[in-house]
Amino acid sequence: MSGWSNGTYNESYTSFLLVGFPGIREARGLLVLPFLSLYLVILFTNALVIHTVASQRSLHQPMYLLIALLLAVNICAASTVLPAMLFSFSTHFNRISLLRCLGQMFCIYFLVSMDCNILLVMALDRYVAICYPLRYPEIVTGQLLAGLVGLAVTRSTCIVAPVVVLASQVRFCRSDVIHHFACEHMALMKLSCGDISLNKTVGLILRTFNRVLDMLLLGVSYSRIIHAAFKISSGGARSKALNTCGSHLLVILTVYSSTMSSSIVYRVARTASQDVHNLLSAFYLLLPCLVNPIIYGARTKEIRQHLARSFVSVGP
Repeated sequence: MSGWSNGTYNESYTSFLLVGFPGIREARGLLVLPFLSLYLVILFTNALVIHTVASQRSLHQPMYLLIALLLAVNICAASTVLPAMLFSFSTHFNRISLLRCLGQMFCIYFLVSMDCNILLVMALDRYVAICYPLRYPEIVTGQLLAGLVGLAVTRSTCIVAPVVVLASQVRFCRSDVIHHFACEHMALMKLSCGDISLNKTVGLILRTFNRVLDMLLLGVSYSRIIHAAFKISSGGARSKALNTCGSHLLVILTVYSSTMSSSIVYRVARTASQDVHNLLSAFYLLLPCLVNPIIYGARTKEIRQHLARSFVSVGP
């Protein structure tokens, strides 16, 4: 389809070619095995912890249910990108319609935002559990938990929807080739042939405001939690509270550092190759999916004990 005519555009592409790693375009088949292995590890480790929480009645408590929900979001995030990527690597069929592209964009950013919002709910849960332990059962009820998860879904939708809606109004005339393995926002915007300053401004404002707000809320919550934990007289209870907070803080560090490092490098390292930028995008999207179940499976005592018993019971 011709997009440009005498310096102006008259048509807009409605389907695109996803070229995940243009620098090794002819050897993309070699990427199938490592990315397939990564996907299977993500599925297995996350599903294992989710199954453990679901099957053990003693783990049917808010903290563990939130961990299971976070890991379910991890599986969804990886499944939004990796199966389609693997299919395109192995079959060389990587054309995607604009509607599917926008849908994938929404799902990716929605799930990343859900990750952050669930971490906020976890912080609130731990704040009540450690600062108001006697009132915890009457405050953190199933109804409150469901309401907070619903609020997380609503907030994630409100953050992502404006970006995707604005992207759907853009005309794409420069090319029908997206130099990315998924429909990432800026990769798609590079193909536009009109003014996208509003898209960039809205995206930057939403991302910056929500990241700063999240970090402030998390910082205040965990500073109060750690202060309260050190005031616990029982050494065992204090150690358990700090260990639990340590696990959550490790996950928070993983999620936010990978997201922010990718954004910073994308804007600073202009001279880096497209393959490097794409690798960083994969890193920020998939690293939490890989690391989170390991952190919670290894550092959360109750989950670790049930996992150990499960492996012992299926052993020779």
